[in-house]
Amino acid sequence: MLPQVLGLPAAVVLILGGAITCFAGYRLFRFVLGIYGFILGAMLASSLVGVTNTTGMIITAIVGGIIGAGLLVFAYYAGLALVGGGLGALLVHLAWTQVSKGDPPLLLTGLAAVAGAVAALMLQRYMIVAGTAFGGAWTMIIGAINVLGRRIAQGGSPTEVWILYPTSIGDYRWAPLAWMVLGALGTAVQLSGKKR
Repeated sequence: MLPQVLGLPAAVVLILGGAITCFAGYRLFRFVLGIYGFILGAMLASSLVGVTNTTGMIITAIVGGIIGAGLLVFAYYAGLALVGGGLGALLVHLAWTQVSKGDPPLLLTGLAAVAGAVAALMLQRYMIVAGTAFGGAWTMIIGAINVLGRRIAQGGSPTEVWILYPTSIGDYRWAPLAWMVLGALGTAVQLSGKKR
């Protein structure tokens, strides 16, 4: 959660961070882990503060973001497993929303996350490339949807907040196709670069 007035800058940061992740994720993997750790830490920490406490929400988001970034950067293998697990869970969620309403079964999501984590550890380079390309593409799309939706650009009362919903695409039916195209393009760009 962030104060609504900060929603537009946050969406722009999502777009820029997503682009870096999508097209240079393997080369900058530790930096990418820091970006996503910061986003995740800020999301979790800021949700602990009441919506009327704007200053507290911002400070908590920054502190939580720094802690999250540090945890993922220093926990490289855990971060890699989280990237694979997150990608597996995201794939199940997106596939499920195309065929049914509501959330996918917890067991199916959990199995996909575990399979993604195991695959990520076995095929590190390729999982890092694919995970960062598709994760970055999705981050760019979520940022773009929030900019296009204008929900975050409108003024409101001081108690209104902007909440990041990373799997919500609303009525933007083009998002899954754009995700696949951007993710494939990011994968191709990263694989065309030099190996370390």
